[in-house]
Amino acid sequence: MNILLFLIPLSLLLIGIAAWIFVWAVRHGQFEDLDTPALDVLRDEPPPPDGAAGEPRRDDAERGDAG
Repeated sequence: MNILLFLIPLSLLLIGIAAWIFVWAVRHGQFEDLDTPALDVLRDEPPPPDGAAGEPRRDDAERGDAG
């Protein structure tokens, strides 16, 4: 029975911390756009090249490879 004197305040403290984390996340926009990150995985676009668009990378230019 004495353990309840420890567990009840501990559980209230943990609930308070979880609520504070949730409020912080809402205020900082963590739940603004829930659809786009899931759809980014499905896109077929290749990743952008390391250099500027259309320019060969420096190591490719030194070897003579243009693309």
